[in-house]
Amino acid sequence: MERRIVTTTRACSARLVPTGDEITIPAGTFVTLTQALGGTFTVVLEGNMARIAGHDADALGLPVEVLEFPLPDAETVAEENVWHALNSVYDPEIPVSIAELGLVYSVHINDGRVDIRMTLTAPGCGMGPVLVEEVKERVATVPHVSAVEVELVFDPPWSRDMMTEEAQLQLGVF
Repeated sequence: MERRIVTTTRACSARLVPTGDEITIPAGTFVTLTQALGGTFTVVLEGNMARIAGHDADALGLPVEVLEFPLPDAETVAEENVWHALNSVYDPEIPVSIAELGLVYSVHINDGRVDIRMTLTAPGCGMGPVLVEEVKERVATVPHVSAVEVELVFDPPWSRDMMTEEAQLQLGVF
């Protein structure tokens, strides 16, 4: 995506990257949109990077992105739909989904409940709780999901080797 300057049409909340601190961006503020992936937005405001949640897309003059899923044949949770939701969650600094980055270690589905074990690229990342909440919100939209639990783990530690080949090629790391 090409960086572009937009003006907020209304006040909206955002999270500073990488600390995760909550801020409010006032209406009429010029921000530089640097990433619009998976329905969330990364902007630069007064030299600081911030993430704006998808439900506030209208504050940037953009449409809210709604995840769509094919309905499974049975009243069960389709694992491919869960992975579709996970692939819609992007790191705010890297234009790659958390699934392609290899941050999702496991997905277990049992009677409508989805348990996810995931990690972060860096253990001290303040965006961890923000990403966990986004994972919960996105996976909860999958048909027939009744509950989502996310366990944040740091063993084994994340490394570049956990990324998909496509992500490695996209980022130029081998």
